[in-house]
Amino acid sequence: MSINSVNLVGRVGRDPEVRYFESGTIVANFTMAVNRRSRNDEPDWFNLEIWGKQAQVAADYVKKGSLIGITGSFKLDQWNDKATGEAKSKPVIRVDRLDLLGSRKDSYEEGLNNNQTKNNYQENNNIPF
Repeated sequence: MSINSVNLVGRVGRDPEVRYFESGTIVANFTMAVNRRSRNDEPDWFNLEIWGKQAQVAADYVKKGSLIGITGSFKLDQWNDKATGEAKSKPVIRVDRLDLLGSRKDSYEEGLNNNQTKNNYQENNNIPF
């Protein structure tokens, strides 16, 4: 019996890079930082790859700094460098499940940072009841 399962909780390192294929398939790639137990240690960085509907969720809702949880499996991408012909590889987590862990407040503040006006929020909070 063999098991290849990865569960991580951390913050997104960059906005997802999303590609749409003619077949209708979607893929999103981005990085994730996971802190270690000791606050003095540098975080561990992981490359994530998400396909299908989960990739569309990532494209629509995941931004740099978002708190997420993932479940997936480890894979090793391998290729030959076009310029040198040298064999290259990169560890990647193929995500099967993406959980958005940030609060609604985080989402609202992210929206404000993405050029939405603060006036709508202020007007709604001035209602006297």
